[in-house]
Amino acid sequence: MEPKRNHPLFGGAFSITLPPGALDVSDFRPVPDNQEVFCHRGTEQSLIVELLELQAHVQGEEAARYHFEALGGVQGSGGEQVEAVQPLSPHSLSLRGCRDAWVLCGRQRMAKENEANEKDVILHLALFRLPQYGTDLLLTFNEPISGSRPAHGHEAQCLPPWTLVDFERLVTSLTLLDPSIFGPRERS
Repeated sequence: MEPKRNHPLFGGAFSITLPPGALDVSDFRPVPDNQEVFCHRGTEQSLIVELLELQAHVQGEEAARYHFEALGGVQGSGGEQVEAVQPLSPHSLSLRGCRDAWVLCGRQRMAKENEANEKDVILHLALFRLPQYGTDLLLTFNEPISGSRPAHGHEAQCLPPWTLVDFERLVTSLTLLDPSIFGPRERS
């Protein structure tokens, strides 16, 4: 199965190359308007693209750490551990107008929605700073550490888990097609 190229996000305002076997979570449960969520057909891996308010009070690497810790706070884990934070070269990105971008790898304990059992999860997070739109865009790849739920059906069994190569493809393929998603821009 090939990656799904130029998949529309947020009503076509963005596009991205999704890894093979990505299911749109909004097809089977509500997803907030500021998120696009995908899950793997045969594992518990997930991908989340979020449009968030720009956190101008944090800069550079600290901005990536801030969002990572905020994810942990939302999930209630309290067990966040950052393993690496690196800048992304704007020249390697399809997202034009991105002034600052970071990738972070870390671990957290978290539970899935409506579940009590927490699991250790590796989080790969890409932060795209878009101050001209007052927006921080987060792309998160969640990868449970211990075990995956069993695959169901022949197609799910044939799909390998997503890898860092898939995450890198997501990060580098994200493209803004319609800036009007951010509303009218103030003229300076």
